[in-house]
Amino acid sequence: MAKTEVILTHNIIGLGGESDQVKVAAGYARNFLFPQGFAIPLTGANKRRIEVLKQRRAEREAHEFNAMSELSKSVSKLICVIKVKAGDDGKMFGSVTSGMIADEMKHQFDITLDKKKIHLETAIRALGEHEVTLLLHSEVKSSLKVRVESLTPILAPAVEAAPVDAKTEKRGKRAEKPEAAVEKPKAAKAAKAEKKA
Repeated sequence: MAKTEVILTHNIIGLGGESDQVKVAAGYARNFLFPQGFAIPLTGANKRRIEVLKQRRAEREAHEFNAMSELSKSVSKLICVIKVKAGDDGKMFGSVTSGMIADEMKHQFDITLDKKKIHLETAIRALGEHEVTLLLHSEVKSSLKVRVESLTPILAPAVEAAPVDAKTEKRGKRAEKPEAAVEKPKAAKAAKAEKKA
């Protein structure tokens, strides 16, 4: 398979970063990298462009580093609240994943963060506060407090009804009788109407 050397103009995962000089298959370069503008052929004139690309890459990486450092400082003070379904005993249905945390950060704080930067050793499966590691940059780590709360309130023990005295109980029975008496004539009228029809 024929190989050719190219200069990357963009970061390509698994291949290299901006301004890197790499060897790739000739067909890959001709059919994908060049038409998409992800690379340029390695020529004398393009070698001079490497310095411009390296400078642009250094500026971009410095900007990313500064932005992630600022984000790290602000995120460490926040508490992300995630509401989940839980049973009466407080046991969760399912678990909290890095994708859910990323969505809640976007919703609550308007911080867009890739879920791959949220490091969970295992999914969160318990209510309460948890510490989550954020890998914001190769040189910047931070932590975020996540509070997992139940959507359904945990029920308190039932309160006993007040005792009923004998007079109130008799009045209640008397009140029931007229209602029953009212229902009987209605039922009788309905039965007569059916016979006529």
